Amino acid sequence: MKETKKPAATEKFCCISKLKVFLLASSLAYLAKTMSGAYMNSMLTQIERRFNIPASLVGIINGSFEIGNLLVIAFVSYFGAKLHRPRIIALGCTVMSFACLLISLPHFLMERYQYETALSPLENSSSSMSMCLINQKCEQKSGSLMWVFVLVGNIIRGIGETPIMPLVISYVEDFSKTENSPFYIGCLQVATVIGPFLGLMLGSYCAQLYVDLGFTDIEVTLTLTDARWVGAWWLGILICGSVSLLAGIPFCFLPKSLPKEGLANETESLSMRNTSLLQERGAGWKVHEITKDFIPFLRSLFHNPVYMLFICITVMQFSAFNGMITFMPKYLEQQYGKSASQAIFLIAVYNLPVICIGYFLGGFLMKKFKISTIQAANIAFWISLTEYLIYFAAYFTVCENSPVAGLTVSYEGKEQVSYMEITLLADCNRDCDCSIKVWEPVCGENGIMYVSPCLAGCRASDGTRKYTVFENCTCVAASGFSSGNVSAVLGQCEKEANCDMMLQYFLILSIVCSFIYSLGAMPGYMVLIRSLKPEEKSFGVGIHTLTSRAFAGIPSPIYFGALIDSTCLKWGTLSCGGEGACRMYDIVTYRWYYLGLPAILRGVSYVPSVLILLILKKQLKSSDGKTLKSSPMAMENIDEQND
Repeated sequence: MKETKKPAATEKFCCISKLKVFLLASSLAYLAKTMSGAYMNSMLTQIERRFNIPASLVGIINGSFEIGNLLVIAFVSYFGAKLHRPRIIALGCTVMSFACLLISLPHFLMERYQYETALSPLENSSSSMSMCLINQKCEQKSGSLMWVFVLVGNIIRGIGETPIMPLVISYVEDFSKTENSPFYIGCLQVATVIGPFLGLMLGSYCAQLYVDLGFTDIEVTLTLTDARWVGAWWLGILICGSVSLLAGIPFCFLPKSLPKEGLANETESLSMRNTSLLQERGAGWKVHEITKDFIPFLRSLFHNPVYMLFICITVMQFSAFNGMITFMPKYLEQQYGKSASQAIFLIAVYNLPVICIGYFLGGFLMKKFKISTIQAANIAFWISLTEYLIYFAAYFTVCENSPVAGLTVSYEGKEQVSYMEITLLADCNRDCDCSIKVWEPVCGENGIMYVSPCLAGCRASDGTRKYTVFENCTCVAASGFSSGNVSAVLGQCEKEANCDMMLQYFLILSIVCSFIYSLGAMPGYMVLIRSLKPEEKSFGVGIHTLTSRAFAGIPSPIYFGALIDSTCLKWGTLSCGGEGACRMYDIVTYRWYYLGLPAILRGVSYVPSVLILLILKKQLKSSDGKTLKSSPMAMENIDEQND
């Protein structure tokens, strides 16, 4: 009687239950992995420009993270649950930290950033020298194959991140009350939103800093909205690596297993003894003893119709989501004329807070009302369908192509989209011997942008660096604007007047859709969890993650990137004329691809969603106990009805 109230060593840690300590540590690990992931996504445009590579190759770099996941997900999900889960999570955090260091390495190995330009120091002063005589020579290499370090680092980051989600969820499910687990997992999902928020805010800040931090050339003429601007992409990833390293430390001090949460003292003692026996048994397990159930588990999962249909839904929904989020900063830049820093900031401020609220509220409602599996499936379906229908309003929040002579309009100012560089030449600049490979945009007094001062037919310049004004521009005069001393200023023209208003409409729509979608995420996820037997949960979550990575995470950024590349109107140049990163897109076609492909993928996903609802309803109505015994989820529904 005197000893019954004494907490067990494995139950308490500094007056806090070790399950709560595990939840706090897991939240930090979730924050670290999602922070680095969001930061990498926000920096894809900077990486594209720094290494002068197309969007499709950027998609491969982004998908390489999922390749890392695939290499170890099955092993981690199956063996990890039978080994020391907290220590495996700690190892994963350390590997993520090393990967972040490797990703940033090219910055320290490469020469300083050199961007394509038609200007030289002589032209950055008052001069009457003919701009028509200037021709661009072969551009120096930006970094050759240094992007391979980023690719390999991202693969290793994927390997390190793999154990965190399946092992954390299985640990929480194993040692928490059944009614508490949705709330706990919902709290962890909140951490997965705070992490991206911090990652995006960090990305927004780093995108404002010039890539060669501390060595900025005073002759740099770029502005933040210039397609050649590259931010300090390497800085934030080093910070993310430090956070990952710190996140792994608490797991080194947590036990392999815990007593089930909320049991009576006597039962706790028995549970502790059983846990000890299991730990001793687990310590002596051989590999062949661990692997003997692998095939039966896999067969059981493949014969679970709800589980397999849920995987189909995840693949299509995740493909749509992953493709959109990967290229959303680029979409905001191209569609609404924002800088990379502004685009990243807007995504963080407008989208992530409401997603956090939606995740938390979804988990809370599941706990509060003890929602059954069939109810959760219905809630997830109707919420998702509502958001999907609202999503189509995005087609009306649009801006038109900026007028660029030879690309989106003719030199006379008539609308004319052209994917051929030869249209950059016209009678007004044909005698100037201009290079059509150079991207040095200038904005004429007529409101039309020209790819370079030479292609605008400018014959003199005044001012220095960013404040250079080009004069006697014959192509500006040729548009019918004036026959006098017409000029053009360095840089791109402003977007149309209503573009900022359209951006506000798009962001408001994005807030509404993000909240509705995240509200149904937790009920949907619990359908997956409850479709699995207790001993299958870790393995089932792992296989679900593996298939979603293989069939959605890896290919979706690649084909999204390839479609976006197909809308490029003007490519940058590599050494002596090779294609580099895209400088300007046909934003009308870009918009149809960017919004249309996710709509198709998500629309198809509602077919297996309806099938899941039909299966669950059939299981719920069935009164044949023998038929129901093979379905753990259906048994749960019967128990809930009896309660």
